[in-house]
Amino acid sequence: MTRRVYPNFKYEREFWRQGIVFVAGLDEAGRGALAGPVSAAAVMLPVEFGGSWLKKIKDSKLLTPEEREWLMPRILKSAISFGVGFASHGFIDGNGIVAATRHAMMAALAQMKLFPQALIIDFLHLPYIPLPQRGIVDGDFLSISIACASVLAKVSRDRLMIEMDAKYPGYGFIRHKGYCTEEHLESLSRLGPTEVHRRSFQPIMDLNRLL
Repeated sequence: MTRRVYPNFKYEREFWRQGIVFVAGLDEAGRGALAGPVSAAAVMLPVEFGGSWLKKIKDSKLLTPEEREWLMPRILKSAISFGVGFASHGFIDGNGIVAATRHAMMAALAQMKLFPQALIIDFLHLPYIPLPQRGIVDGDFLSISIACASVLAKVSRDRLMIEMDAKYPGYGFIRHKGYCTEEHLESLSRLGPTEVHRRSFQPIMDLNRLL
């Protein structure tokens, strides 16, 4: 039987042991969606933080919407500093999803009231940020700080997509949040893309060829 690995402070401690106490975890949400922005969040927790809610934290994709909403205020209250940033559908189309993800992460860092001394990031590096940093494959499964950032990024983006559902009725944004579902593809074929759809993503490009 495979042993379940839960997020912990292993990667944060690598910096803490060096005397680097302000360590932020970063993650994104919406990278694979067909519509709307990509979001990113940065979360900096106290050294060896032991809040009771930590046992509930994990990658946001493994949490229900209700669990994420429950965790959100607890993360915000406990964090030394945090930030959330976005890169628009237009930025994604013009620069690519990787550059857009980095842009959203840098925007999240810019929102932090206390700037970190080091970064741990889900998968990516930020080459223009002159700080010690580590990109961790599956970081949202392994690092508590990154997992917290994934919750903030996901909840923030979901709330924005719920607002878009009211602005663009008929697409089901309130349910699928812009991701590629059967309902979303059906509404696209029936109604065509909105101004917030990502024209550079394959399903939209294919649809535009048929219109």
